[in-house]
Amino acid sequence: MTRIIRSLTAAAVIAASIMAVSCGKKNEQKPSTLAKIACDESFENIMEQEIDVYEYIYPKEDVLAYYVPENAAIDSIMAMGGVKAAVITRPLTDQEVSFLRSNKKVVHQQRIAVDALALIVNPANPVEILSRKDIAEILSGEVTRWDQVEPCKLGDIDVIFDHQGSSTVKYMRDSILNGKPFGPNVSAVKTNPDVFKAVAENKNAMGIIGVSWVASDMSGKDKTVEELAQAVEKSDTTTMDFNSDVKVLKVRGNDVVQAYKPYQAYIFDGSYPLYRSVYMVTTSPGGTVTHRFYSFVTGFQGQKMIQMTGILPATVRPRMVQVE
Repeated sequence: MTRIIRSLTAAAVIAASIMAVSCGKKNEQKPSTLAKIACDESFENIMEQEIDVYEYIYPKEDVLAYYVPENAAIDSIMAMGGVKAAVITRPLTDQEVSFLRSNKKVVHQQRIAVDALALIVNPANPVEILSRKDIAEILSGEVTRWDQVEPCKLGDIDVIFDHQGSSTVKYMRDSILNGKPFGPNVSAVKTNPDVFKAVAENKNAMGIIGVSWVASDMSGKDKTVEELAQAVEKSDTTTMDFNSDVKVLKVRGNDVVQAYKPYQAYIFDGSYPLYRSVYMVTTSPGGTVTHRFYSFVTGFQGQKMIQMTGILPATVRPRMVQVE
């Protein structure tokens, strides 16, 4: 089954939500078999696996995902068009919920995961640990060279985000810099895989990326959809590690001695300090494909799928890890 995946501006998402799908198999689908969702692009690889398994289990139903900046995802669901679900890093506000309900829309929203932001560097970088204070000084431009962090032969620090409008940028600006601007050493590419690629190729780079992007092998050796569908039925936990093409730094909070990598258990107990919640919102009533997909993601199977991507599911216990 072929699905269409698009990256759109806020205006394009809203416009797309009221348009018929114009190409591929989607053009043949009846409206009742198709769900349209807007997803913060930071969670694209997570949602792709959710959709793949859902469509494998329910082959007569389809989910069309638009991967966009978070504000565009919120705008699309508030537009009350064809997009009736969103995956974002905050719940809708009371004002937003009241507006939708005043327009006779049912609103369901639930936290589906706790995501961690991983700091990744080139394997040739000797640095292993950064504190929140170190991160703030690097992001603000107060610290511009790796030899200011610890003695080494590396040069200027290049901080790389996915793109300037992402929820990852917003989190680091609001939570680490308290709203202050980034320094001139901070730049953005276009996508999360671009961040990964830039760090793998640049010894001076530090990428900031959702942990699911580095928690599995990105070389194409992932499980098949059938294997994933079988795995989500099991209640086991397994050991998880990170992609070896980059190095994931340990992070410690201010006034904390021990530093941690973003393993699920350390996200779960709050030891790893860079984390945020992920929510799924829907305005689609029960009995629709959109609501059934929402129930899948928030239920056991969808939560197990999230567990397998490296971030912490809201309702399934965290994975066991190798303690270093």
